Amino acid sequence: MSSSDKNLSVFSSPLPDGSAYRLGIVCAEWNDKITSVLYNGAVSTLKKAGVVSKNIITRYVPGTFELPLAAQKLAKNPEIDGVICIGCVVQGETPHFDFISQAATNGIMEVGLKFNKPVIFGVLTTNTMQQAEDRAGGKHGNKGEEAAFSLLKMLA
Repeated sequence: MSSSDKNLSVFSSPLPDGSAYRLGIVCAEWNDKITSVLYNGAVSTLKKAGVVSKNIITRYVPGTFELPLAAQKLAKNPEIDGVICIGCVVQGETPHFDFISQAATNGIMEVGLKFNKPVIFGVLTTNTMQQAEDRAGGKHGNKGEEAAFSLLKMLA
């Protein structure tokens, strides 16, 4: 979906009305320089769509690997309409990146299917920290904003 010359946070369709929803956000604390920007982008977009602050339930987890369990706990709540998972995994020198990225991807997808609710993958999996910064408010926009837009579109 990403390209080297495109800001992906510019949407071609209008932002859906979110005023009727109660939503969860699970945010990884690892790479918090990135995840905090993604989180703020998601919250800002949800508020622009009419979601009131009290209807945005936030949970923090240590890292991206822990996102699925926390998302599951939120999605299990019948009052929660959908969940955004925010994390950032940057390639290192070991296969750790592959294991964490794959586990998070599969886990987040399984939670959505299990509870028949949108559970959005707002996780950056990049080769470098610069690529992460480019997608967290940099030249490629803010993946947190995109995740919020995706959640609202799925609910609409």
